[in-house]
Amino acid sequence: MNSPAKSASAPIRVMIIDDHEIFRTGLEQIIRGQPDMIFGGGAGSSADAMAIIRTSPPDVVILDLSLKGRSGIDVLKDARALSGSARFLVLTVHDENLFAERALRAGASGFIMKEEGAGRVLEGIREVAAGRFFFSSSVSQKILGTMSGRAREDGRLPMDRLTDRELVVFELFGRGLNTRQIAADLNLSQKTVEAHRENIKRKLGIADGQELLRRAVLWVQDLNVS
Repeated sequence: MNSPAKSASAPIRVMIIDDHEIFRTGLEQIIRGQPDMIFGGGAGSSADAMAIIRTSPPDVVILDLSLKGRSGIDVLKDARALSGSARFLVLTVHDENLFAERALRAGASGFIMKEEGAGRVLEGIREVAAGRFFFSSSVSQKILGTMSGRAREDGRLPMDRLTDRELVVFELFGRGLNTRQIAADLNLSQKTVEAHRENIKRKLGIADGQELLRRAVLWVQDLNVS
């Protein structure tokens, strides 16, 4: 599933996909200061990211999961399909206990919370470039447990029960979009979005639309705390 390891003799070309320009600029400066890395471009949108990947393929892509207009998981899947050589390191405010395994399934080789320091990010870049995976020890144990069949359904967090698409729809409700807007944003029919909404309510034990909206808004607020 993952590409071959990067040769140790060549600098690591690192690309950043994050819609916060100030954050991208700060991380770019850190990367430029490393003797074994070169900056391979930055993008704040899916379209810009795909253009860079096509014209100047990176070795490692640092990707946020919160992107305007699209789910970072969807962008990750598209970028993985476009580039057979790049390896992906998720750097996000999203809870690793909920999103790290999803990111791994979508093609990521590593996952770091933005609250961690620059040294941890640089370590992650070098690890995934060398062909290794980079997750916290707790997430690694969770993933191993899932793969070995030890994970139990009744031990999952409620949000774990949502599919990747349902989780995106839930987040967009929390960001104030209505069914029509979500359908347009995700290129889905309104009927499909409504089906996702009903599945979310059922899986989270939500009785009505008002409660769904309240829970979604609180969820987004928690994501934005960092």
